[in-house]
Amino acid sequence: MSPTFLLTTLAVVATPGTGVLYTLAAGLSHGRRASLVAAFGCALGVLPHLAATLTGLAALLRTSTLAFEALKYLGAGYLLYLAWTALRATDAPAVDGGGPRPAARVITSAVLVNLLNPKLTVFFVAFLPQFVPAGAPDSLGTMGRLGAVFVALTFVVFAAYGVCAAAVRDRVLARPRVMAGIHRASAACFVGLSAWLAVS
Repeated sequence: MSPTFLLTTLAVVATPGTGVLYTLAAGLSHGRRASLVAAFGCALGVLPHLAATLTGLAALLRTSTLAFEALKYLGAGYLLYLAWTALRATDAPAVDGGGPRPAARVITSAVLVNLLNPKLTVFFVAFLPQFVPAGAPDSLGTMGRLGAVFVALTFVVFAAYGVCAAAVRDRVLARPRVMAGIHRASAACFVGLSAWLAVS
């Protein structure tokens, strides 16, 4: 496997975006387990984009303006929902007062974060083929393996982000104003990402 592919993938995955932000929020609000579950969910959310690339659906998104715009605005709307959820959380200093958040709910939200991001599909269409030799007899298999590496690195990097956030959670929870500020900052970031997705 090309070192260039690994380095490029690592750079792309490590760049903070909606998935990283969601995983950090899960670690700060609900602890290490929730951050790992969120990282797993974000990694799962990459799989449909990979499948779309391998089956040619991504080409439809690129050629159909209506389909691409619909997915884009769904993603922007979901980010606004996450921003609203973060703002609501500022009203409750004890963010874990109701016990740990159900894993299924965390995974569902994490999957949606990446699933409703059409940029991932476009990225796969433009990125993966560059590392598949022209005329290779098993081009789909090669793309599938490279995609699996991307998914695995997504989980590892996001999990590292989440675990680091969970490690400082107790200190943050001891300062309700800091936690409230983090929720507001998260909401602002989600709104900004939503606006960027909508106009890009």
